[in-house]
Amino acid sequence: MSIPAHIATARFGLGAAPGEMAAAGRDPRAWLLAQLTAVPPVPDLEAAIPGAAAALETTIEQQRTQPDPNPVTQAFRANNAALVMHWSTTQAPFLERLAMFWTNHLCASIRGGNSGALLGDYHLRAIRPHVLGPFKTMLLAATRHPAMLRYLDNHLSVGPNSQAGQRQRARAEAEPNMMGAMRGGLNENLAREILELHTVSPKAGYSQADVTEFARVLTGWTAGNPGPSPFLFRAAAHEPGAKTVMGRSFPEGEAGGIAALEFLATHPATYRHLATKLVRHFVADEPPPAAVARIEAVLANSGGDLGQAARALVALPEAWARPLAKLRTPSDFVLAALRATGSPMAPPARVGAMFTLGQPLFAAPAPNGWPDTASAWTAPEALLRRIEWATQLAGRLPTPPDPRALLEATLGEAADAPLVAAVRGAPTVRDGVMLVLASPAFQRR
Repeated sequence: MSIPAHIATARFGLGAAPGEMAAAGRDPRAWLLAQLTAVPPVPDLEAAIPGAAAALETTIEQQRTQPDPNPVTQAFRANNAALVMHWSTTQAPFLERLAMFWTNHLCASIRGGNSGALLGDYHLRAIRPHVLGPFKTMLLAATRHPAMLRYLDNHLSVGPNSQAGQRQRARAEAEPNMMGAMRGGLNENLAREILELHTVSPKAGYSQADVTEFARVLTGWTAGNPGPSPFLFRAAAHEPGAKTVMGRSFPEGEAGGIAALEFLATHPATYRHLATKLVRHFVADEPPPAAVARIEAVLANSGGDLGQAARALVALPEAWARPLAKLRTPSDFVLAALRATGSPMAPPARVGAMFTLGQPLFAAPAPNGWPDTASAWTAPEALLRRIEWATQLAGRLPTPPDPRALLEATLGEAADAPLVAAVRGAPTVRDGVMLVLASPAFQRR
């Protein structure tokens, strides 16, 4: 198969499933663009993953009673199992890669806020429906989702001069030795990460004062009690008065927060930041400046339309010029291997493989998400674990594919002569499959 077909299925997609590279090879760009017409519903995920209201109730119940088994853990495992099965079999892998990219960009993780039961709903409703729409819509949906509000502690943020803040201060003054009298107060986590990671980035030159003012804008944005709309604007906790962020004034109330998010989402620095990350993901660890400029211009001219940005990525000459330019992250590698072999591995084992290789789902260690450059994933021990897992996978396939056919269907012309010779000379079918999956070429996209 041709190099462009491999790039389409491996770099833009999730790794070629049987027959997929042949289909893409007829017109790789058209094959990718055809996936960007709409974001289809996924009924099996809807059934497996609790909605935000039910997940929030699960979280509250878990905190109150600590039952065994833990319902948050159960919901988190069901979410991951459903998603990894969907990604392993999807026929729209480019669309799914985009959804995964934006979920990582607007990272919410199980490592904070007791948000595990909410993360499936976050991916499905805050990110996935908006991957072809305006970034400002996605940013608002992500910021208002209880998973993000809990992960970055905004549900605890209280304006110092709000009604709730004044009550806290009065209690602290009346009982100065009471532990936790001032629990809450102004929390800057969400405001800081939106500015630093989600929108303009530090290159925009915002100040600590801007972070504090933006945190005041977002006071009162919290996760409410379970119900049709888990997001709740709690006016009593909102800091009164107008606020100024990066030279722009915003009124008090929920409307001020919505306006501030739109201002940041459509800021020129945000378009530059998003363009850089997109080109890094789809072209090279060191994003070519000309490619970044083209994607930035598309975002600026379209008002941040992510669908147009995705189509512009496909049109970038740089995206097709260097095969094997990107290293697959552990989750990328697992999905590519599962798709290539058609493995019947059970969902928990698929999720477990990502954990074993160092990239468990929805468990990024920090709000900046999982890294997107090779240097983060190339420690010798990490690469050895990949080889060991590939060997185990090949050995457990009930009917392993012909290694030569597997090589052609997954790498095609991207496979070099030594790899072709090694696969042809493999002593057993399983050895040949292992050589394909563990090869340096298969580790890259």
